[in-house]
Amino acid sequence: MVPLAMIRHGPTAWNSEKRLQGRTDVPLSEEGRETVLSWRVPEELKDYQWVASPLSRAVETARLLGASVPAIEPRLREMHYGNWEGRSLPELRQSLGEVMAENEARGVDFQPDGGERPRDVQERLSSWLADLGRSAAPTVAVSHHGVLRALYALATGWNMVDPLPEKFQWGAMQCFHVSSSGEVSVDRINVSIEAT
Repeated sequence: MVPLAMIRHGPTAWNSEKRLQGRTDVPLSEEGRETVLSWRVPEELKDYQWVASPLSRAVETARLLGASVPAIEPRLREMHYGNWEGRSLPELRQSLGEVMAENEARGVDFQPDGGERPRDVQERLSSWLADLGRSAAPTVAVSHHGVLRALYALATGWNMVDPLPEKFQWGAMQCFHVSSSGEVSVDRINVSIEAT
């Protein structure tokens, strides 16, 4: 089993405003940089390979955590929210009403206008996990909240309709195991990387 530690990028201005970012390349905020600089990657990961989503907020987070040149992995990019990027969920729920409620009730088949479904994210993640399983290289991956949710659902069968059994925390790693065939399972959730 290949160890995989997933880290969500540091905060951005859009995170503070609770706006959907998706593929929009929003950089870390100054506060976000300070937050990431306060994190400490456990010693057990020092020999792991580092990969990051191509979006600047993920690449910069990896670099601030010590990965001077992380490998860029396009399959780790955030879920595409299409025409909803820059808007908030409460705003969308208010303006779309029952249509939005029905869409959210689809779980892994939820589809933003002009965007992709969590199931689409899972498909590209499955391809990446298969490559990772074959490589057998322990990995730290810096990615995004939507990707973490899709990966967790892939690992556990969570339907993405009910609330997450355990909310992902900022400043924490989500740890998984990947088999040689690319199947993923949960190891530990919310392993703190905040300096004590």
